[in-house]
Amino acid sequence: MAMKEILWLISLLFLVLVVKIGAKAPAIIVFGDSSVDAGNNNYIPTIARSNFEPYGRDFNGGFPTGRFSNGRIATDFISEAFGLKRAIPAYLDPGYSIKDFATGVTFASAATGYDNTTADVLRVIPLWKQLDYYRDYQNKLKSYLGKGKAEDVISDSLYIISVGTNDFLENYYTLPGRSSQFTIKEYQNFLITIAGNFTKKLYDMGARKISLGGLPPMGCMPLERTSNFMGGSECLESYNNLASEFNGKLNNLVIQQNKDFKGMDMVFSNPYDTMLDIIRKPAAYGFEVTSVACCATGMFEMGYACSRANPFTCSDADKYVFWDSFHPTEKTNKIVADHVVKTSLAKFL
Repeated sequence: MAMKEILWLISLLFLVLVVKIGAKAPAIIVFGDSSVDAGNNNYIPTIARSNFEPYGRDFNGGFPTGRFSNGRIATDFISEAFGLKRAIPAYLDPGYSIKDFATGVTFASAATGYDNTTADVLRVIPLWKQLDYYRDYQNKLKSYLGKGKAEDVISDSLYIISVGTNDFLENYYTLPGRSSQFTIKEYQNFLITIAGNFTKKLYDMGARKISLGGLPPMGCMPLERTSNFMGGSECLESYNNLASEFNGKLNNLVIQQNKDFKGMDMVFSNPYDTMLDIIRKPAAYGFEVTSVACCATGMFEMGYACSRANPFTCSDADKYVFWDSFHPTEKTNKIVADHVVKTSLAKFL
């Protein structure tokens, strides 16, 4: 037997053993936006990418994977905490196969949202298409493990959803379409309906353990603080209040669906309070800078504007809460992930 076949057999037997001994989560399966995209946008025609330096400079090997950070993102740390891989691969990355995806995969796409029109802004992958990819994944998993074992993995895996910020900042408050159709409260309810339909579809496809993620204090992102020059570049409290209000609606959705759907075990994972505490008391977490990001001037740059050639990029990202004007550093991601693992996700460990 060739060495390649031996290694494949060992990995298959290990996964089967994990399922048989009743592991809480044999895989982490991820949907969402740039907060959890590990590089899917590298393989679609969009400008919403980060597969270039200085992104990924603190990732293993200093490689820019397409994660919107200097290193790992929150779901990578969650996967490691669950005893799985250190980094969850992107489903569209041709460098990985179903053998890699069997214990963790992300279908997420930077710049997407609950609302399909949000995904249209930068031509990224909408949630309905992420579900299509997941359906394809299920078929591949059944071919790889066999139908029975694959169904065990599907039902026992932890599903993580992290999306919503772009619907407000990239869509509603930036473009005229949705803001002319809905008041902000109506738009929140519109998004909550979409979120509920999405989690119901996941449930119908076999998912049972689901983490529905909340919004961060988005008024404290450097991009929003920069735009608040009349307010002394402080956090935009109106955006923070909106995020907090929307999070309350998401939490209510979780409570209701757990009542409605037999066997569903969904939790609300809220990054808001932890992120806000970091921003308000940075020294307590070992940070020095909260108002601007590490990359470039730190005021407005992200994506291609966050260039390797920019001379203003900081030398030590660990001193900064934010990597670019929209996304946290690896250090911040780890703190938030650790908190979520110890709180909302603890029941699944």
